[in-house]
Amino acid sequence: MTTAKELKDLSVDDLKRRAVELKATLMADQLKLRTGALDNPSERTGHRRDLARVYTVLTQKQKSTK
Repeated sequence: MTTAKELKDLSVDDLKRRAVELKATLMADQLKLRTGALDNPSERTGHRRDLARVYTVLTQKQKSTK
């Protein structure tokens, strides 16, 4: 789990890269969920929340640079 405070220290490029990684993780989680191989469903929820945090901080940074 990543905190918003940690994310604010990252650059915009790092945040975009992190978002892509989290999307890939969520796709893998979805596949595991469909096949019944997902051991801990709460991890999927955590990944979704982390992605939302990344997008929030990314939007804040992009608006502050304009």
